[in-house]
Amino acid sequence: MSIHGILGEQTTDYPTEYSPETLYPIARSMGRDAIGWQDDKLEVGVDWWQAFEMSWLNTQGISQVAIARFGIPASSPFIVESKSLKLYLNSINFTEFADWSDVQTLITKDLSACVQAAVEVQLFSLETDTPMLLIAQPNGVCIDEALANSSERVALTEHPDASLLVSDSVGSEKEVGKIFSFYSNLLRSNCPVTNQPDWGTLAVSITSNKEVDEASMLRYILSFRQHNGFHEQCVEQIFADLSQYYQPSELMVRAWYTRRGGIDINPCRVSDITLLPKPSRLIRQ
Repeated sequence: MSIHGILGEQTTDYPTEYSPETLYPIARSMGRDAIGWQDDKLEVGVDWWQAFEMSWLNTQGISQVAIARFGIPASSPFIVESKSLKLYLNSINFTEFADWSDVQTLITKDLSACVQAAVEVQLFSLETDTPMLLIAQPNGVCIDEALANSSERVALTEHPDASLLVSDSVGSEKEVGKIFSFYSNLLRSNCPVTNQPDWGTLAVSITSNKEVDEASMLRYILSFRQHNGFHEQCVEQIFADLSQYYQPSELMVRAWYTRRGGIDINPCRVSDITLLPKPSRLIRQ
């Protein structure tokens, strides 16, 4: 995967004037072509971006601060390069706005134009909107200790390995359509441009006739540790692999990645839009 743009540069000039041209789109097709699973279900979901270094000026020239959340639909043909978004938000730091709604309207317009889809923009006050930003906990069982009683040594793999997914049994009639909900804090991958590590928490809710073996699932998640892929592509790879192996009637895969440059990225894919959860933030964010 070859990406050219601001993100890969060694030094960067941070704009001090409003600069929407810094936003750099990346085609989702690049990641999806690499997955090789032709299914429009990868377009069902949202990427939630949370920006914690949001600032602009009021009409008195006084700096204002907020936390922003951007909802980019998975059906958008483009994502935005993360560092270009940081530069864009920095370009607003010394721009005057009469009202918070003006800031929201401008960012909505610019991000929507960049990804060529309707982006939802929310701004949160540090004083009055704190309930909207409380730390949440993933649903389900944590599988991070699933290999604790095993003498097996988990090898490093260059790419995700779906063959590690193993189910020892098929559910009985009483277990048909059983719901499995679990999460892991051990998701790690690398930025395909800078090779910097990206850490995140992965959560899955799956309804399938196949049993989910927690040890095998953990091995599979660990196989991403040296994989070069954007956050969105990693979640879509997991969604595709679980869809093909488990043939689920319902599936939700989401990840909360840790912050870089004041921004965290949180993709979520669902088999049906009715399964889409609410956005949230975790302890590492």
